[in-house]
Amino acid sequence: MNYALSSGYVCLNNVRFHARHGVLPQERLTGGEFVVNLRAKYPLAKAMGSDDVNDTLNYAEIFEIINKEMQKPSRLLEHVAGRIGKSVIEAFPQVETLDITIAKTNPPMGGDMDSAAVEVHLINDKTF
Repeated sequence: MNYALSSGYVCLNNVRFHARHGVLPQERLTGGEFVVNLRAKYPLAKAMGSDDVNDTLNYAEIFEIINKEMQKPSRLLEHVAGRIGKSVIEAFPQVETLDITIAKTNPPMGGDMDSAAVEVHLINDKTF
């Protein structure tokens, strides 16, 4: 079968963490539950043909990067997302784009909701 690869992604979906992010001091003291989603676009054609983990983005290594950054307390989820993006692109320079969503479950806002989230779309612009 002949086909042309348009694009490819590695995704980590609904990765759960207990972390200490938030503006309120109590949030940084006791922590809360967070859910992270990451979608990394990269040239995966070589991995499709080789079946070799060295030709792909190793999602176990991406998980470790996310885990490390989630354990560093921050006031803003935007800051955490920026650190995750920077660390993933540094570790895997072949990444073209990253979509990262970080959701804080049951945020302390006095409203009934599942979560409040930040979503970022990062482009690895190698011209900077």
